[in-house]
Amino acid sequence: MTSYGQFCSMARAHEALGGRWTLLVVREILCGSSRFSEIRRGIPRISKTMLAERLQALVLSGALSRRDDGQGPEYVLTQAGLELAELVRAMGAWGQRWLPRHAEGEDLDLGPVLVDMQRRVRFETLPPEPLVVRFEIAGHGPRFLLLRPGEASLCSQNPGFPEVLCVRGPLSALVAWWRGDVGFAESRRLGLSIAGPRPLAAAFPDWFQLYAFAGIRPARDTERTSP
Repeated sequence: MTSYGQFCSMARAHEALGGRWTLLVVREILCGSSRFSEIRRGIPRISKTMLAERLQALVLSGALSRRDDGQGPEYVLTQAGLELAELVRAMGAWGQRWLPRHAEGEDLDLGPVLVDMQRRVRFETLPPEPLVVRFEIAGHGPRFLLLRPGEASLCSQNPGFPEVLCVRGPLSALVAWWRGDVGFAESRRLGLSIAGPRPLAAAFPDWFQLYAFAGIRPARDTERTSP
């Protein structure tokens, strides 16, 4: 990468961190991923080569440390890396407030949505018995979310527990609800449906804390045009 040739610390930081995918890698590690495969699950479009390059760059910049615990490399944020959390939060909040949100017209992947749902389960609200939620999202193969006390696991096949609920519909409707663009009732009018026992289907939205920035409302048109 060609240097900006600037003394400014903002420019120097951008040289170290400004590569495509870099802050998404930091986001994934801030969210609890530490293994190569875990990080890639949250960023499915990054190639293995590019992810390896970005991890190495973050290690060299001092934002990550790499260690091997006998099960393969593990990546951990250093103090320098942890201080990037404020930047990641600010960018997420800015995007939620100022960027247009029209899920039906966006180029979206299912994986990152389900990974985020897995991370944000409210275990205290779950039924006592293990259960599986099946996701049949248009254009994607079935995915399975195993929920039991203290554990949420995302699987490509049923892990052997009862499928008590099945979520069907377009990805845009699932994203619109999860991102906070619409309420759950409105997402059902957009095509999302839940099949299963009525009490469990009604409780389903409460099993999760919505996306971290779901509570940030979009800027009004008058705010977008005011100086």
